[in-house]
Amino acid sequence: MIQSYVLLILCVICWGSNFVFGSMLVHEFPPLLLSAFRLTATSICLLSYAWGTRKLGKLSLRDWKLLVPLAIFGTLLNQTAFFTGLQTVDATTASLILSLAPLTIALLARIFLKELITKQMLVGSVIAITGIFFVVGRSDGLQISIGMLYVFIAMFTFSVSVIIMRKLTERMGAFTATVYSTVIGSSLVIPVALIKEPLHQVSPHLWAWVLLFATGIVMQGVCSVIWNIQLTRVGAGKASVFLNLQPFVAMLVGFLLLGTAVSIVQVVGALLIVGGVVLATLQRRVKIDGVGRTRAKPDSVNKLM
Repeated sequence: MIQSYVLLILCVICWGSNFVFGSMLVHEFPPLLLSAFRLTATSICLLSYAWGTRKLGKLSLRDWKLLVPLAIFGTLLNQTAFFTGLQTVDATTASLILSLAPLTIALLARIFLKELITKQMLVGSVIAITGIFFVVGRSDGLQISIGMLYVFIAMFTFSVSVIIMRKLTERMGAFTATVYSTVIGSSLVIPVALIKEPLHQVSPHLWAWVLLFATGIVMQGVCSVIWNIQLTRVGAGKASVFLNLQPFVAMLVGFLLLGTAVSIVQVVGALLIVGGVVLATLQRRVKIDGVGRTRAKPDSVNKLM
């Protein structure tokens, strides 16, 4: 279980950094073309690996009924809304809105997957969300904008895609599900992007192309595969708690790369975020034959009612 948690944290570190990298890239590319280029790089990478290892399985009609909605929500709508929102919303504010994902996923998992929400998970999530407001809070408060609405849509579609992926991986491997959903999603995004934002509008710098393909392969491809595999091992609700770390990562990367100021209050918030995640995911120690051991009790988020 510890190994799964470490891998989930690595994914969240990459995704938290993506807020800053995405904010940089939307000044170089139109949002739809940015999404299309990244997804193309991701698809080529995943298909190349799948072809070399021959790990892709066959699909049934029932699989397609889950893959197509997953591609629409998890790729087409999510990526388009995310990069469109980052045109007008800064990275830290976007990370705050995306921090609603764990609670949204837990609620959807309770409704559709019958996963339990434990008191420990709930308390840990509340502590982490409190820390999030310390990290990205502002004295003048948040004002609702169209960009925030797009980021909210990105959060909700991501949450829906996690639930669909959890159902899909009951029928096939996580890698197979990731490859097919990404490729299908790319085939939906690319024609829309080319119609809405012709290629002649693109004239970015070389560093932007390098950053685009690197983030597409690592964050959209590799991290998605790792996340989806661990999702089947720890459950949707518990895995989603780690997403609370994203604002902290966005704050840290913004400070290191862009020189964004970090206050003492934000540091306190970061500690609350980490503490909340640890509390929500920590396994209880129980006594067995008089010896304190960590027993793999039925995972509360995987236990079906």
